[in-house]
Amino acid sequence: MTGIDHPIFSESLQYIRSRLDCPELNDLEQQVLERVIHSSGDFSIQDNLRFSANACQIGLSALEEGATILTDTHMAAAAIAPMAARTLRSTVKCVLDWIEIDEESGFTRTAKGIENAWIDLTENSSNDTHPLVLFGSAPKALEVLLGLVSKGAVSPSLIIGMPVGFINVIESKLLLSKTDLPQIRIDGHRGGAAMAAATVNALLRASVIK
Repeated sequence: MTGIDHPIFSESLQYIRSRLDCPELNDLEQQVLERVIHSSGDFSIQDNLRFSANACQIGLSALEEGATILTDTHMAAAAIAPMAARTLRSTVKCVLDWIEIDEESGFTRTAKGIENAWIDLTENSSNDTHPLVLFGSAPKALEVLLGLVSKGAVSPSLIIGMPVGFINVIESKLLLSKTDLPQIRIDGHRGGAAMAAATVNALLRASVIK
């Protein structure tokens, strides 16, 4: 396969592929699906995984052009950092690094963080390639980013919309689905940092095995 893969991971992928039948997916989309299934141990996730047109190629191209990877949790950032280091040496940041003390904002910490991070990474950055953003735990932060974009802020190169849980989760994904932004999402209540990070890692891995 490739030197970046552990033998057990390669064996797991072979097992997953032997059980998949998804002719509607292109090669990159299948690689993402395989990695999400591997991270979740759940073949039924295929029924809820959604790709906008060319989302995987758009995300891969952005990563190859030096896009920053922005996560909603330190857990997701930690899960991506090793693959980023072994492949494109992408910069991986978490919105929580932009948190300021603001008791009156009414925002969750991640929602405030995405607002601050987006201003910093798009208005104060010399990188013309817009960040790739993933959400595995923070539906409110996803809604805030979509609100910023709707008001004229720079659009992300790709949104990975996979917040998990019950409060505002389905609503935030529905809001994302109604945009024309490049996106990969898991509809319904399922998601989480592991599956969101797995999606990015699949794209990073694809950069060295194509």
